[in-house]
This record gives sequence, C-alpha cells and structure tokens, in this order.
Amino acid sequence: PMAAQGPAPADAAEPEPGGRYEAVVPHWFYRKVTDWRERWVPFSAQDSERLEEAHGAGKDQGDVIVPTSGGRYDVHLRARQRVAVYWEEEVAEVRRCTWFYKGDKDNKFIPYSESFSEELEEAYMIAVTLGEWKKKLESPNREVIILHNPKLMVHYHPVASSDDWVSTPTEQGRPRTVKRGVENIAVEIPNGEPLQIDHLVFVVHGIGPACDIRFRSIVQCVNDFRNVSLSMLQAHFKKAQEQQQVGRVEFLPVNWHSSLHSTGVDVDLERITLPSINRLRHFINDTILDVFFYNSSTYCQTIVDTVASEMNRLHQLFLQRNPQFRGGVSIAGHSLGSLILFDLLTNQKADPEEDEHCAQGSRTTSSTGGIEEVKEILKKLELSEYCDVFEKEKMDRQALFLCTEKNLQEMGIPLGPRMKILHYISSKTEMKVWSPSQHRDSSEDVRNCQYRDVGLGQVSANYPQLNYKPTIFFAFGSPIGMFLTVRGVKRIDPNYSLPTCKGFFNIFHPFDPVAYRIEPMIVPELEFEPMLLPHHKGRKRMHLELKEGLTRMSVDLKNNLLGSLRVAWQSFTRAPVPALEAASTEAEAEAEAGTEKQPDIKPEEPPAAVKEEAPVINVGRLNGGNRIDYVLQEKPIESFNEYLFALQGHLCYWESEDTVLLVLKEIYQTQGITLDQPLPGSQ
Repeated sequence: PMAAQGPAPADAAEPEPGGRYEAVVPHWFYRKVTDWRERWVPFSAQDSERLEEAHGAGKDQGDVIVPTSGGRYDVHLRARQRVAVYWEEEVAEVRRCTWFYKGDKDNKFIPYSESFSEELEEAYMIAVTLGEWKKKLESPNREVIILHNPKLMVHYHPVASSDDWVSTPTEQGRPRTVKRGVENIAVEIPNGEPLQIDHLVFVVHGIGPACDIRFRSIVQCVNDFRNVSLSMLQAHFKKAQEQQQVGRVEFLPVNWHSSLHSTGVDVDLERITLPSINRLRHFINDTILDVFFYNSSTYCQTIVDTVASEMNRLHQLFLQRNPQFRGGVSIAGHSLGSLILFDLLTNQKADPEEDEHCAQGSRTTSSTGGIEEVKEILKKLELSEYCDVFEKEKMDRQALFLCTEKNLQEMGIPLGPRMKILHYISSKTEMKVWSPSQHRDSSEDVRNCQYRDVGLGQVSANYPQLNYKPTIFFAFGSPIGMFLTVRGVKRIDPNYSLPTCKGFFNIFHPFDPVAYRIEPMIVPELEFEPMLLPHHKGRKRMHLELKEGLTRMSVDLKNNLLGSLRVAWQSFTRAPVPALEAASTEAEAEAEAGTEKQPDIKPEEPPAAVKEEAPVINVGRLNGGNRIDYVLQEKPIESFNEYLFALQGHLCYWESEDTVLLVLKEIYQTQGITLDQPLPGSQ
C-alpha cells in the first residue's frame, strides 16, 4: 500500500490483489486571490504534465524551476510558488491536486492539501483493494470525512463553528461532496498556448492604474487581449497553423503609472487636496493628473525614461528566455500611452543600418568634407576654439548629431559650450524630423512653411533610445491628433515617417471621447471617412447593414422605386463589403454612389466604389502609404445612446475581436502570412 503514495505515472493503472485500484492522476493548480476571494485555477494540460514530470524527476535535486503560461510565469517546484516573470505580482501558491471538496460559498471544488490527499488516497486504495467501505478519516482541522463507496464520499463540516445558531452535540454538520481526481469535478482546464512565438508586442497603458470599465490593471487587460488573439488565430489562421507557419503573438504589458506615483508626488498632492468630495478628488489625482504630469518636463522625463527602460528591459529579458526567437517587435499604446510612444518614436535616431552605411562611406573616403561642415557649425556657434578637439576625434556632421552630453563631457568640452552644441543638435534634429528635406528652393519654402515641426511643442525632455526598431505602432483610442494640434502642429508633412518604425495604425471606437483622427492632418484639403474595421465574422453588424440599405434606398427613391427595392433586397441577401462608413447620410450616399471624384457607379456595386476609393486618398508615408485611421463598428445597443457608451467606447479595445484581428493581420502580413479568407473591405 505504501508504494502507491508516490507520484504514479499519469496513465498507469496499478492493479492490487483484492480489487481494481488505479492510482489517481494528479493535476496542478495555483491559488488566485481577487477581491479577497480565493479561487484554485488549473494549469493547462501541457503545463500540468510538465510540472508532474519535473516533480517526478526532481525529488533529489534542489529547487526546480518550470516555465508555465507561455513562459510568463515560473513555478518554483520545491517552494510550490508561481512567480510572474515580466511584471510584479503577488506570488501564488501552487498545489499538486488529487482530492477535492465542494466549497461553502460558490460551489466550486477546493483541493485538499497534498499531505492529506495522500492519506485519503491511501484509505481509498485500502477500501478498493479489500472491498471495505464506510471508512472514517479525520481532516487536519478535525473534521470527519467518510468514504461510503467509490461514488459517495462526504466531508462533514461542523455547523457550530461557522453559524450563529448553537448546534446540539448530536448534529453532524452539513455534508459536503468529496471528489477524487480532476476528471470528476466540474472545472475547465485551459488550452495550452502554442510554444512558437512569431512576434512580440509591448502594450503601454493610458492614464491611471485601471485600464477598463471593471477597474482592472494593465496586466489583466493585456491577458484578455492575448486570449482573444489566441482564439482569433484559431479562427482565422487555421491553414497557416496546420502548416506550422504560425505559432502565436506574445503581448507584454508596460507599466509606468506605479513608478511615476512612487516619486513622492502623491504625498505632496495629498497635502494640498481639499477634504470635500474625497473620492472624486482621489480619482482625479490618480488618473486625470497623469495628463498634466506628462506635460511637465520634470515628470515627462520620468515617464519617458520609465516606458523606454521598461520596454528595453522586457525585450532583453524576453530574448534571454527565448533564445530561438527571430520575430519582430511591435508596440501598442492605449490613450495617453499612445502619445508617449508617439513622442518616443519621433525622437528615435534613424536606423543603425543607414548610420553604419554612412559610417563605412566616411571611412573609405576621407571625411574631410564632414569635418569642414562641423567647423562651420562651431564657427556659427562662436565655438571655433574647439575645432581641433572635434577634428582629433574625427567628428563629422553625422557623428556630431549622434553626440550625447556624456560624449561631449568626455571630450573635455566645458558646460557652457556643451549646452550650446546640444541645443543646436536638438533644434536641428527636430527640424530634420518634420521637414521633407534640408535643402529647398524658395518655391518649396513657400509650399512647406505650413508644415511645422511635429516635434514642435513637445515637452523638452531627453528622449531615450529603444534597443530595437518596432515593426508597427498601434494606437488605440488615441489623443495624438489633438495633442499635436494643441502644440501648434497644423499639418503633418505627407513625406514624414517615424524614423525607426514604418507602420502606424490609429484605431478607435466611434464613440470614444478621447480618440482623434490623424489622416486629416496629412491631407486637410480632402474630406474622407476613416476605414471601417471589418467585423471579425466577415460581415457588417446587422444594424449597420440596415442603416446602409435604407440610405441607399432613400438615394435611389429619387430615381426609381423599383430599383431601390432591388438594391435594398440585395443589400440584405449578400454579405456586403464594409465600405467606409460615413458620419452623415448625405456623405454616406455620396460615397456609396461613388460621386466623390468617381465616374458614375451603380449603387448596387459598392465593391467597385471601394476599390476605386483607395488610390484617390494618398495619406502620406506615416504608414508606408497605407491608410492610418480605422474605426470600429459600434454594437447595436451602443448606437441607442452615444453618450451612455462613451466611456465604455474608450475602454473597449482589450476585448475587441475586430481590433485584435487587425493587429494580427498586419503583423502576419509583414511575414507574408495572410488570413484564411480575406475579410471584405480590408486593405
């Protein structure tokens, strides 16, 4: 009997002389505490098998660490602890579970401790082997468990201790069901994640510590986003998954709020906050003030340093843990987080390959021309006496523009001249970033004077560099357009693209009060709608189809009634193309009828209208020539009251399948992998 206590191989049956005893199959769980309620959550089948294997193998070894949940958590086997790898989170208890009892409050099954489970298993084995049932055991807290037969096992919980009623000594207490083995309890064991990671995405949160309507943290919201991405991959990339071209995309949260609020600023704010309407004031201090912090150079520096260093740290840690990873890195920002990323990206130095190329060129041809240029700059700044130092260090114009204060200090340049040089570099790089070319003739000057530096009005901070070039930048519910306008940027140069990132998508819900468009800043002379994000099930939402069908009908009624009925009928019987949804019925009618700089197109041919719409609108190079603004389709209930759903509109992106699908589609497109079936209306 004693031998059966050890961990048995998962599928092995151990027949005993008197009866048919099969060792119980353990499953590993971890304890999750949310809102003071504890739940025991099962690991995925593959994680549990890995833990069981390590448990069997590592008896004589020290602490064995097993990565679980796609490598985002490590389980320390000896300590029975689950520890988050990439972010701070309370350590969770881990248990190898074989026996369970039903809890009091929510009817969920709770595992017994490992040692007591072993006692129960031994008693069960003896009962099965000898055919002797009605066995009584006493639990560690002196409660009685009776094994009546293999199907009926009960845990008696004394009533007196938990109820206010005084119980008589004869009462045995409330019976609770006892179950053996995870397969006998109603629990959903999660699917494991594909091991292969194709792409890494860092997600930066907006204002405040809570990221959605349920006041959950960025970690929980990104978990949702990742889970939706796994189900979207299964639904829309099945072929690529079967051919093993596609694994999954890893999404990691980047938290800057906690480090900003740990600077001691909260204590200072507390002193000056009025005592009335206490909760509202605390909410404002914790959330809305983040916008003001970002506009103060002191705290802006803290925020950009935190975001960049955290993204660099996570990137390095991820590569250490995934040495096989060869994929790209993209970044996503929600709300204020997208503005922080935009400012960081506009201040990145042009890609290292180009720099290397230039550097090689300057090595082969003696770069006296470049040094002469630097001398001219120093002369202009009245710093000619430092020409020799720069010549000795072989400083050409390009090297000068890569200089940091530390470099200049190491060269022995005093503080005053250092400041002048750095100010010159920053003013010129800002100009360079936002104007199409350095050398223009006077006619070009006139044309371009309307383009202000988009660096204009940015908070003066030393923007750190990222260790990688992001593939795509996704902005969700983003106020970038508004902030640029308020800073005095009226137009974005169509030739401008982010120095190190070639893709940029601005995704928003139509009722999101914080979101603004970008495209009208690039092409202000054209009025056009954002791209309507295809519904992940491949159709427009029914109420939008109705709305559109009725719009087409009203346009056509002017011409002929029968034709309009035919159009209305077709609009319901075919799966329509999610064309660009217009804000007003007139604009919609115009777009549908193709009157916007289009030849006459019959209203029953919206695909043609969409096909011809794309080349007309040139939205510049910010997203490599592709469209930038994408609007989600509102749900039917949301269209009843725009104001009621405004806040929800700003916080809906984490669980939006349409948003996730666009992100996956664009990421995999860079690897030449497409959806099983292209969604109508998508580029």
